Amino acid sequence: MPAKARATAPAPASPPDEAPVSALRNLGPATEAAFARAGIHSVGVLRALGTDAAYLRLLDAGERPHFISFYVLEMALQGRPWNDCRGPEKEALRSRFDQLCARIGRDPEQQGLRRLAAALDEIGVRERKR
Repeated sequence: MPAKARATAPAPASPPDEAPVSALRNLGPATEAAFARAGIHSVGVLRALGTDAAYLRLLDAGERPHFISFYVLEMALQGRPWNDCRGPEKEALRSRFDQLCARIGRDPEQQGLRRLAAALDEIGVRERKR
């Protein structure tokens, strides 16, 4: 008996440039609000900036660096599911993310280590430096 062909949903149409940021796949109201605080109010502006420049704007507006939000943005601009990023592509995105964070002095790993050290100092687990 022949196998049934699987029905696939058509790819969603790409939103027009004047659409709000949340019209892009993967991006919701919280992301839209964060981009608005960074001065990015439409899909067109987001596309024109691209992932790296738009993400730098988010960081400049006070958002904390987070790798997942960076690659979700990249996938959104490509019209792909957020979890479609894997293997070498994800590694390359991680490298770009780390370079962006280093460029503005906001390495999330180092920030996390500094916060942990401060917390350990506060509760007396580590000897305070003099």
